[in-house]
Amino acid sequence: MIEAGKTYLVMGLLDADSLAFAIGKTIERFGGRVIYTVQNEVFKKRFLDRAEALSRQEIEALDLRFCDVTVDEEVQELFADLGPLRGLVHSIAYANPNTCLGEEFHTSEIDDILLSHHISCVSLATVLRHAQPSLKDGGSVVALSFDTAHVYPYYNWMGVQKAALEALVRALARRHGRDLIRVNAVSAGPLFTKAASKIPGFGSLTSLWETVSPLPWDTLKDKQAVADAVTFLLGPYAQKITGQILTVDGGAAITGGALMGFEKRAHPPD
Repeated sequence: MIEAGKTYLVMGLLDADSLAFAIGKTIERFGGRVIYTVQNEVFKKRFLDRAEALSRQEIEALDLRFCDVTVDEEVQELFADLGPLRGLVHSIAYANPNTCLGEEFHTSEIDDILLSHHISCVSLATVLRHAQPSLKDGGSVVALSFDTAHVYPYYNWMGVQKAALEALVRALARRHGRDLIRVNAVSAGPLFTKAASKIPGFGSLTSLWETVSPLPWDTLKDKQAVADAVTFLLGPYAQKITGQILTVDGGAAITGGALMGFEKRAHPPD
């Protein structure tokens, strides 16, 4: 799954409940060394340092670097200090919930849309441009997405940004094939995180998954299923996979309409 002893960068850590943290711990379980990025020291103090699931010693043991992906100089400085990498995870997205999410799609706050696009999509290209020297022996880049084949209530402009991100994944996969760098994304079902809690109507997404997902979907426990898929794409077993969107959502994305009564489990899994 992971090349033991190699270094992997996981960008976008917020707290112990974040998907980035689940991915990092899974990489470590397979013998990889993990470096995390946090946007800035304010975010670390506000979220990570207050994480009840982690002790002070556990937080201090994390290899953390600060990086605001909207500032080109910070991205450049990050990779100048890292040394060789074998893989990179882009777990970064943002949309102002007051203007880009919610009941109304239209907004006059164009700057908010542009900022969301910069952070959620363009930053992947910025990161890979500066990361390429650290991936001089090739490697894998994995971004995190959400179903772009359907339009969901409340998700609005973030849905647009994720569609752009997936297009960028394909473009970068073509560009960096010559560098032996694979670029893919994992499209995950709804997962409860601090960031997801800011999405208006997030509960409606989780309720929807209960009606359409052939496999049971748990918005907390299934972070591990997504982390496992990301770890697979980072490793040598996925050595000829690039430009792909791997969907890990319990099958919801392929289901036409709600499950019929006879299609549902009679009892919850043990």
